[in-house]
Amino acid sequence: MNRRSFLEGLAGAAALSQFSHIAIAQSAKSKTNKPNIVLMLVDDLGYGDFACYGSTFHETPNIDRLAREGMKFTNAYAAAPVCSPSRAGIMTGQAPARLQLTQWIPGVIYPHKKLTEPSPALHLPKGVPTLASELKALGYQTASIGKWHLGKEGYYPENFGFDVNVAGDNHGHPAPPHGYFGPFKYHNLTGYTQQDNLTEVLTQKTDEFLEQAAPKGPFFLYLAEYAVHMPLQERPEHIAKYKRKNHNQDEPDPVYAAMVESVDTALGRVRAKLEQLGVADNTIIVLTSDNGGVGFQGRSLHRIGDNGPLHGGKGFMYEGGIREPLIVHWPGVTKAGSISDVPVWGCDFLPTFISMAGGPLATRTTPCDGLDISPLLRGTGSLHRDTLYWHYPHYSDQGGTPTGGMRQGDWKLIEFFEDGHLELYNLKLDEGEQYDFASTYSDKAMQMHAQLKQWREGLHAQMPSPNPNYDPSKAGAHEGILGCSAKAPAGGRCWED
Repeated sequence: MNRRSFLEGLAGAAALSQFSHIAIAQSAKSKTNKPNIVLMLVDDLGYGDFACYGSTFHETPNIDRLAREGMKFTNAYAAAPVCSPSRAGIMTGQAPARLQLTQWIPGVIYPHKKLTEPSPALHLPKGVPTLASELKALGYQTASIGKWHLGKEGYYPENFGFDVNVAGDNHGHPAPPHGYFGPFKYHNLTGYTQQDNLTEVLTQKTDEFLEQAAPKGPFFLYLAEYAVHMPLQERPEHIAKYKRKNHNQDEPDPVYAAMVESVDTALGRVRAKLEQLGVADNTIIVLTSDNGGVGFQGRSLHRIGDNGPLHGGKGFMYEGGIREPLIVHWPGVTKAGSISDVPVWGCDFLPTFISMAGGPLATRTTPCDGLDISPLLRGTGSLHRDTLYWHYPHYSDQGGTPTGGMRQGDWKLIEFFEDGHLELYNLKLDEGEQYDFASTYSDKAMQMHAQLKQWREGLHAQMPSPNPNYDPSKAGAHEGILGCSAKAPAGGRCWED
């Protein structure tokens, strides 16, 4: 070999060696530079409450921006039509029927309804893996800020993998005496004055967590807003804006609209803080809700939440009770302005977040009823699943009755446990569920019903039973609350138990 060839070879080897070291360093960095994850959960949100989901009255510029920069889902579902079981599905990746946590905690007792409800779990089971415990095992700092509603003391967020718990206890509603305005009485959030707004205070606490967590490594923030759950309360100046906009009419509700905007403002502030801290480009933001909006069937109230074209609302197995907004912004991964119509549900978050964090979901021994939806987010594939199932064997305080449901492709089946009748809808042709095809396509309805029953049996789902004390004249009355040590106070709420 001549000198020139030798030197060229030496230079090439040096360059290759340098490239290898760079590649190894970059590979190591990619393995340690896990993305931060923010899951923002809005309470009782209607499918059509955001402008990017069709609202022409509510103003949600920050949420609309998130949708423009990320992926919007049009067939995203909660795990249940009410809050606690839906949140249990999000936290554990397990169907509420499997957990036997199928009613909001603690739940209302109706002693004279046609069916006697099963006794649901009143907290997450101890030791169950959660989003927080799984991500903490992967090196994440974890914080739950806001509503928990998954158990009493001993079953709070810190008992399920969260390092920080602010305002997370068993209150399912903004706690009395002042609701969304102080003084507050929550776990690790007490005091303040009547000038302080709960949504704004939770954002302040979020800022404090992000400031201490961002420099230390990856973090998982579960920001569970109490808004837009009733009672309807907001700052007078914010309400006045929407009163002017609707010419002082009751519909659309100006207070509710101001509350929706407060959630939008909160998201804007969180994103601004992430930018300020220099971690926005490595932070995944997921925004969704736990169940549909309220103020619909079975009530004399004017419309409150906006479920868009969907039928029913909170507490019902119709689309308005379980289909939710879902927006995911994964910087550098999700295509800006992309839309997915693939059905997904709340139980998918746990395997998806573990995948995002580079964790080994395949080695878990705990059942998981969700799927990793990151192929949808990456644009690399779809999901190997054609059916979603729901189980709600309870009466809803919104007027819903015990039901089961499933979606298979474009077909949606609902089973009503009181009388056993079935309803069958084609969501591609009729997303408002106005045309029942159960008699027209009876074979299809029966085939799906058989699958639904088989799914329930496989999960040992609890079922309601005939009530020997059934009295139609008293069916609407409730005498107490599951888990309460005494009769429920006026309004049917057991705040302190």
